[in-house]
Amino acid sequence: MGVYFDNNATTPVDPQVLEAMLPFLRDCFGNPSSPHQYGSRAKEAIEGAREAVAALLGCPAERLIFTCSGSEGNNTAILSAVLADPGKRRVVTSTVEHHCVLRRLEYLRDHMGLEVVFLPVDGQGRLDLDRLAGEITPDTALVSLMGANNETGVLWPVREIAALVKSRGALFHCDAVQLAGKEPLSLKDIPADYLTVSGHKFHGPKGAGALYVARGAPFTPLLFGGMQEFGRRAGTQNVAGIVGLGKAAELARAFLSVGGHERLRELRDHLEGRILAEIDDVVVHGAAAPRIANTLGIGVGGAPQEILLAELNDRDFAVSTTSACESASTAASHVLTAMGVSGRYLRGTLRLSLSRCNTIEEVEAFMVVFPQVVATARRLGGGSGSGRDEVSGGRSGEGREEASGGRGA
Repeated sequence: MGVYFDNNATTPVDPQVLEAMLPFLRDCFGNPSSPHQYGSRAKEAIEGAREAVAALLGCPAERLIFTCSGSEGNNTAILSAVLADPGKRRVVTSTVEHHCVLRRLEYLRDHMGLEVVFLPVDGQGRLDLDRLAGEITPDTALVSLMGANNETGVLWPVREIAALVKSRGALFHCDAVQLAGKEPLSLKDIPADYLTVSGHKFHGPKGAGALYVARGAPFTPLLFGGMQEFGRRAGTQNVAGIVGLGKAAELARAFLSVGGHERLRELRDHLEGRILAEIDDVVVHGAAAPRIANTLGIGVGGAPQEILLAELNDRDFAVSTTSACESASTAASHVLTAMGVSGRYLRGTLRLSLSRCNTIEEVEAFMVVFPQVVATARRLGGGSGSGRDEVSGGRSGEGREEASGGRGA
């Protein structure tokens, strides 16, 4: 097997998670809504998982609704908020949200006449909280902002944002899909109305996520039917997936409790340092901003990303350029475009995202081949790798550092 550095797309299922799930794919097959012992056992397993996810997030278990994905949770939260008060027709979000948020809001704008404010970010991917405050008007139904960016790893001050939004009387939704299980997070300290997580981002199975809904927050089900999930999400629950999510949450909580994220940050920083020391004309996206421990987004001048990806894949290294949901698109990253990253580095962007499964040996193995891969990409792509970029200043970080977070940041 090769080296996997694409953990923001999905993580490998932890063996302990798989072991917890297997009985519910074989013998414990009951419908959790059934009144007999088979159903009771499945229901007990779901509630145990709910407690485990609640412990990771620092919230009451009864405030969690199990979903099939982060996208479902985000869509449910947004619709619940905007349908709650017909007199509030304004939503505030940012230009760098995940596409499931952006496209839902664009649809509501275009088909329901909602006013949507897309806040810009600076060259490091940071949000201007003063501008955010100014955009929250009395007719604002919802502010929807992510906790950690899936492409750059840039972290936003969720606690401060939530307090600001609530002080102005609006509802607050946080897409925490890239944050939960990777950095400490407690809803005891964050006055969010809605918060979304997805298990496959922290070594759980695909197809299992959760949506936190605060007490008193308005709610409209996305799916209607039976009374599953306290009547808030119809459809027979994915018992095995939910059990796996619960086990993954338990393991993530243990990982964070011993500072595992800080060790992961050290591994990421080591990789970042090696790249900047050994390869010319490279920038780190969001280098001057707080970033989630596992994520490194780089722009390699003069090296087309499609060649970088192909060459690394041929050598059994899995990396990405942007969100997996958008990997088939040829359009430039909306996140990096919003940050003002120049074309030279935009076209040579890679996202390296690690997990607790990665090792220093894998990082060192990557650095044996990566300089060669960059040289090949520059040769085949016609880039010299030594030219000064008119916007970001390339390797030295001179010029408009705010545009790309150059290596000197």
